[in-house]
Amino acid sequence: MSQYRAIRGMVDVLPDETPLWQMLEQTARDVLAAHGYAEIRTPIVESTELFARSIGEVTDIVEKEMYSFPDRNDDSLSLRPEGTASTVRAAVQHNLIQSPQRVWYMGPMFRYERPQKGRQRQFHQLGVETFGVAGPEQDAELLLMCRQWWTRLGINDVLTLELNTIGSPEARASYKAALTDYLRDHFDSLDEDSQRRLDTNPLRILDSKSVTTQAILDDAPSMAEYLDEESQRHHERLCQLLDMAGLTYTSNPRLVRGLDYYNKTVFEWTTDKLGAQATVCGGGRYDMMVGQFGGKATPASGFAAGLERLVLLMQTLNLDAIAAPDLYIVSSDENAFGQAMLEADRIRVEFPGLGVVQHLGGGSFKSQFKRADKSGAAWAMVFGAEEMVSGKVTLKALRANEEQMTLSREELDVFLGQLEQLTNEY
Repeated sequence: MSQYRAIRGMVDVLPDETPLWQMLEQTARDVLAAHGYAEIRTPIVESTELFARSIGEVTDIVEKEMYSFPDRNDDSLSLRPEGTASTVRAAVQHNLIQSPQRVWYMGPMFRYERPQKGRQRQFHQLGVETFGVAGPEQDAELLLMCRQWWTRLGINDVLTLELNTIGSPEARASYKAALTDYLRDHFDSLDEDSQRRLDTNPLRILDSKSVTTQAILDDAPSMAEYLDEESQRHHERLCQLLDMAGLTYTSNPRLVRGLDYYNKTVFEWTTDKLGAQATVCGGGRYDMMVGQFGGKATPASGFAAGLERLVLLMQTLNLDAIAAPDLYIVSSDENAFGQAMLEADRIRVEFPGLGVVQHLGGGSFKSQFKRADKSGAAWAMVFGAEEMVSGKVTLKALRANEEQMTLSREELDVFLGQLEQLTNEY
């Protein structure tokens, strides 16, 4: 019989990895809650037109990477390749944009790409979207919030913020025309992808990975030459706010992002620790999208972080999420196991801050203690013949050089209360 395997580019997250994912996700939840952001959950499947209209019909995502299919009514549906369009659709549909709104989401996205380390066909993003604030203070809040998340994860020192402004749609259109004229004179020297993009999405040529194309761009027109005054003021004030907050950034005039809906501020957080997959988070301002989706014209901005890349970065830096239990309970026989089960259940109720694992499947004390040690637990709680007679329990330290203790129920509860307090403080 053939063995089933996961679909190429869609990866299982195994039990030894999930603690790191959970820590990453919970840290994000804590930071977002502290800033007043509320969670929104949207469907994984949406109308294909939703993404074509927002992302851009001539982007790589829409042209080549979406998982699209007809339903029984012959309507074209797609697995979501990103989260902003769905969030804006939901905000307009449910009339959420009455006043400034801060929301976040987390979940799987889908793009038909060539799988490689840090880039999968099913990947996970945490996204943040804000509506109703036009000024640069909203952009600054997003970037400072990112920094708080990175700091709590222990990765802030290996991330670089790259920042740019791409101006208003009118300014960008003028710049696009000038850039296209310039690049057309160098068409034969451009890499193949850039030649293809010249007539469809010339701004994406700015972030070409080709050394030859980048050299040609050295003498190309600059976006700064075409930037409108309002966008320039917005960008200067944002930089001023970041300087005041001590958030270091690098100006990158070739940063445009890969989606058509951006205007004014665009940014990426990058690292040199992951090779080609350098970007772990990106975003910017998209002030026209709400109006394009039938809502009242509303300023908006946001970002999305790739969770796989953040996990990979933390693994590269040997940052672990310790999810070891506090107690591992072993027992000598069936009768002892039954008593231990009742005690484990009581401890979980009365001391919810402690992790308690009970050994299942029997075996000798020696084999059970091996499992206890492998679990990473701080203490083994022993139910043997003596404990069954005395009504007490024995605690054996597994990580510290402490003497074995035999405790009454009252003494045990005092000890567990102290252990729970230490665990919470840690």
